[in-house]
Amino acid sequence: MRGEHRLDGEQRMARRVAVIGGGENAEHEVSLATAAGIAGALRRGGFDVDELTIDRDGTWRRGTEALGARPAGSVAAALGVMERADAVFPAVHGPFGEDGTLAALCALAHTPMVGSGVRAGAVGMDKWTTKLVADAVGIRSAPARLVDAADIADIEFEVPVVVKPASAGSSHGVALARDAAGLREALRGAARYDDRILVERLVAGREIDLAVLREAGGRRWAAPPLEIHTDGLFDTETKYDGSARFSVPAEISDAEREALTGAAVRMFDALGCAGLARVDFFLTDQGPVLNEINTMPGMTAESQVPRMFAAAGLSYEELVARMVDAATVPGPASPILSV
Repeated sequence: MRGEHRLDGEQRMARRVAVIGGGENAEHEVSLATAAGIAGALRRGGFDVDELTIDRDGTWRRGTEALGARPAGSVAAALGVMERADAVFPAVHGPFGEDGTLAALCALAHTPMVGSGVRAGAVGMDKWTTKLVADAVGIRSAPARLVDAADIADIEFEVPVVVKPASAGSSHGVALARDAAGLREALRGAARYDDRILVERLVAGREIDLAVLREAGGRRWAAPPLEIHTDGLFDTETKYDGSARFSVPAEISDAEREALTGAAVRMFDALGCAGLARVDFFLTDQGPVLNEINTMPGMTAESQVPRMFAAAGLSYEELVARMVDAATVPGPASPILSV
């Protein structure tokens, strides 16, 4: 059934959206939750929704219906579902999803897609490359070294350091190493997720997240910043066990808010992001230090990003509707790095 939803006082007919969840990486379950949340919010907003799921073996299904016994055939069948949609909403975090893979599929199919295109997804997923872009536009990040997983047996660092896979999400493989034994264990843990490992100097500061939305027409704006409160590292366990607390808006000065917002929007533009991105910082005595950027952040109603936009008066349903409104066909005309 088609319905209508309102945006800034305007009425328009609802559209069909194909929401993609799941994926072939460690964030499979998180991506399922994000996709389910988005699909529900879209339906409540009057959209028709097709739910596509990528199972762990790479095969696709529509709802409970398997679309093929092998990945290639099921992708072909999924493209048929995507072809009938007015927009595709990829809700797959991590590799083979957020890293530009699904954006490339949409680009090849000339299908409008919610969110960042191939280039922004690929660069944003790679934490080392993100640092290079941040440095080019004058945004500080933690001093770091890139290590090949094949070389970790011979690596030594002055501790404490934070060890993380170069391309992974949901803090999988992220660990704080305070001594040599902890460093070896952290390197082995990160190597389970990527063959490139980032070793960063520990930064002392408040953890502040910002969310930037690019609306239809190109206007970008940032929601009120959110602060994460934990007793230690905001790792995978802390992220999902309920022990972390969030406060939004974060209790910071106007000057600090201006510095963080400016850096978040500058990073969003430098990567050529579209749709929505979450930009994570440490707020130090010397100002913002970039932690990472997520071009497909967690998007359940309880996730950080919807909380931030709720503080700006934008409901979860309206947020995802605006993201669909801004859907474009990813391709060579997408924004490029600007320095």
